[in-house]
Amino acid sequence: MKIYDKEKKDGIADLVKTQSSIAYYSPASVLEPEDVLGGVSKTSPEVEKLLAKSNPDQIDLYYLESVLVSTGWNKNDDVFLTKSTWNARNTPEDKQFNFMHDENDIIGHITGSYIADNEGNIIETDVAPNQFDIITQAVLYNSWTDPENRERMEKIISEIENGDWFVSMECLFSDFDYALVDSVGKNQLLERDGASAFLTKHLRAYGGEGEYEGYKIGRALKNISFTGKGLVSNPANPRSVILNSTKAFDITEEDKLTIFSGEITMSNDNVSILEQQVIDLKNGLQDAQAENEGMRKDIEAAKDKEFAATVETFEVDLGLKDESLAVLQEEVKASKDRVIELEDALAKKDEDLSEAVSKIEAQEAEAKLSARRAALVDTGAEEGTVEETLAAFAEATDDMFDQVVALMTQKAEWPPNKDKDKKKKDEDKDKDKDKDKEAKASEKVEEAEETEASEETFENVESSEATLVEASNEEDELESTRANVAQWLADNVLSSK
Repeated sequence: MKIYDKEKKDGIADLVKTQSSIAYYSPASVLEPEDVLGGVSKTSPEVEKLLAKSNPDQIDLYYLESVLVSTGWNKNDDVFLTKSTWNARNTPEDKQFNFMHDENDIIGHITGSYIADNEGNIIETDVAPNQFDIITQAVLYNSWTDPENRERMEKIISEIENGDWFVSMECLFSDFDYALVDSVGKNQLLERDGASAFLTKHLRAYGGEGEYEGYKIGRALKNISFTGKGLVSNPANPRSVILNSTKAFDITEEDKLTIFSGEITMSNDNVSILEQQVIDLKNGLQDAQAENEGMRKDIEAAKDKEFAATVETFEVDLGLKDESLAVLQEEVKASKDRVIELEDALAKKDEDLSEAVSKIEAQEAEAKLSARRAALVDTGAEEGTVEETLAAFAEATDDMFDQVVALMTQKAEWPPNKDKDKKKKDEDKDKDKDKDKEAKASEKVEEAEETEASEETFENVESSEATLVEASNEEDELESTRANVAQWLADNVLSSK
């Protein structure tokens, strides 16, 4: 399908390319063998051809017949011209008959086609009549070895006989012209080319209204070929249903236009048309000039009208876009203001949170200091020693500080019975001076025991010190800190003056 620049500018190039086939629907009717004759003599060449193709009286074939197409103007504004349709009258023969247009589900084939009048009678002629129908005959395969296929076909045939099925034929074409009907009903045909292609967008097949400046416009198909046939259910889309309902569209050579609305649309590959135009111009130059001038004014007016409408539409669209942009800008500004407001609120909350955390930490530190002071006081340490120890171990962990308190508690209790023994010795000295030697000997023994106990206790202290230092080998910094704690305790707490 050739696409013209005007169709590309109108944005319908893809539609024109893809919409090059049409599906036609007709009721499927049963064909009895005797109906093939249609009241025509068996000696007719057309009948002999049909009889040869139909292969009648086969018990494993089911015979169907349907109207393929009628010449003229149909419900979809597609026009089947007599010449184009006549040339395609034999193209349906020997094509597939499928189920629901599924080429992988073949259920029969087309046996032949013939020309008939509106009453269904075969037309015996080699010359195309003005009005005719193409009738196609087909067979379905009703003999299947598979039980499911056999039951399926029996059901389909039963429904066909009840009028529940249609026959659909698809038509392909490679080009088209414009069929025109003016306000008084005169039929004309305009060749589609670069100059006339502005009419394509007005065709119903491509989304138009089917009218232009008082003319009804149809699509006159060219180079037609009828392809495979399908058995289909009643179509759901009424616009796709084209039955045997057409209007006559008869034209003569005089009705074929090469000029429309002031624009000349000559075929590039047909010089005879140009020669005929020269002859026509010579025979009626003045009338042609007057007519062309009037048509030229019409097309200019139409172009101006169309251009004005396009400009107006563009201006309206531009205005709507400006309004939309203004609304979006306001929304962006409002969003920015809201973001600033939220950021200020978040900063205030962060400040309040930081202040609250500081207060909590201060309270916790004060409570921790009070608890540590109380623990040191309980060991019996003097106030100066308590404050000095608190300052020295301000950064110590609770676990480390608990060990400090434990060591200071041991110091306060060591040695456990020294003062009591001394008092007892003094009393014994006063009561019995005679036992002075024995008492002195006992005191020496006791001092030796005390010295031994002192050494054992200090070994325990050193063991605790080592425990503090060697409790964990995972962190060198913690180990160093604990060593410093042990050293400080040894120098300032456990030392005996």
